Amino acid sequence: MALIRQRKLTKQQLRRIDKQQAQQQESIDGSLMDGVVMAHYGKQLEVQVTSLPAIIPNPPVVDEGEPEPFWQAIELGDIWRCHVRTNLPMLATGDKVRWVADPNTGFGRIESVQPRTSLVSRPDRYHKLKPVAANVDILAIVFAPLPAAAPNLIDRYLVVCHHADVKPLLVLNKADLLAIEDYAFTKNLLSEYQSLGYETVLTAAPCPENILLNPSQISSKSSQEAAAKTKLTDIEPLQQQAELGLTDLQQKIKDKLVIFAGQSGVGKSTLVNALLPNSDQSVNVISTNSKLGQHTTTTSRLLPFNPEDLTQGGIVDTPGIREYGIWHLTPYDIIAGFVELYPLAGDCQFRDCKHTHNSKGCALWQAVAEGKVMQRRVESLVTLQAEADTPTY
Repeated sequence: MALIRQRKLTKQQLRRIDKQQAQQQESIDGSLMDGVVMAHYGKQLEVQVTSLPAIIPNPPVVDEGEPEPFWQAIELGDIWRCHVRTNLPMLATGDKVRWVADPNTGFGRIESVQPRTSLVSRPDRYHKLKPVAANVDILAIVFAPLPAAAPNLIDRYLVVCHHADVKPLLVLNKADLLAIEDYAFTKNLLSEYQSLGYETVLTAAPCPENILLNPSQISSKSSQEAAAKTKLTDIEPLQQQAELGLTDLQQKIKDKLVIFAGQSGVGKSTLVNALLPNSDQSVNVISTNSKLGQHTTTTSRLLPFNPEDLTQGGIVDTPGIREYGIWHLTPYDIIAGFVELYPLAGDCQFRDCKHTHNSKGCALWQAVAEGKVMQRRVESLVTLQAEADTPTY
């Protein structure tokens, strides 16, 4: 088969092509503006306008008697539905982008994404790493006495914080329930994390699922009796402390972009409502059968503290999860997220030590025997490392 020769262009034709491309690029550059991804809806994103384009399109001139065509003006603070160029990476709520708007259709197109300061990701059901939120300053790990706190899940989030370069903040919500004797475990758990140097705060945002004064819904008989015997004088100091904690929480997250994470039912959406009364987040009650929370948040969304100035930070409200897979991390990555155990790992007798209870010469278990570290944390490390070291299919 004869080869088809490529046509050789003249210098004049090349200059004309270069000029056309330059004009097209100038047109695109003039239409570009800054924005922040506010919500993620699969193939479409919501983007808020944070700067106007250099060239602002004018509405069409309509002749008398002609129908008014659709036209959406571009204004600061407006939110547009946008598509994404196919050559861009998967975007997340909180991403800062450059994009163009088409007033004739009311849709925009994201052209590029700005460098991220941080990225919180999690594996999805198909074992692919999915970005959850970008440019996050603080990951607020919310837990509560009911549903029962899951230390292993908290440890997972702390590992995530370490690798996403995000500051963790432990938020014990429904703190008024700590007056019930059966929930002392949660209070002790909080003290353990405080001893490791993690910043904490107690809150008690008004929750419909708060069952302190309704003992009949508590699962165990002993808990029902304890709740019934709890005096109001025992509750008031904790409630006052928790109310002050809400103010403390506001101060800790001021001017920061925060993502709230934790088990379903711990009150994340309720806290968001307390911090941002106009957010109108859906709130469900705790399941009376499983004592677990029900998922209420369905879309990852950025809720700004000041809608007119996104530099003042906000809250990224994400879908609730009861599990957080860490299969994409190595066992070494996992231990790096355990602040008190990581420095000891190099003292083990064998470099490939698994840190199980029967591991010979394990420095971690030697530290447990000497009372320097918590046995629970070493066991949690072993569990997470085993999960991370297990291939997924």
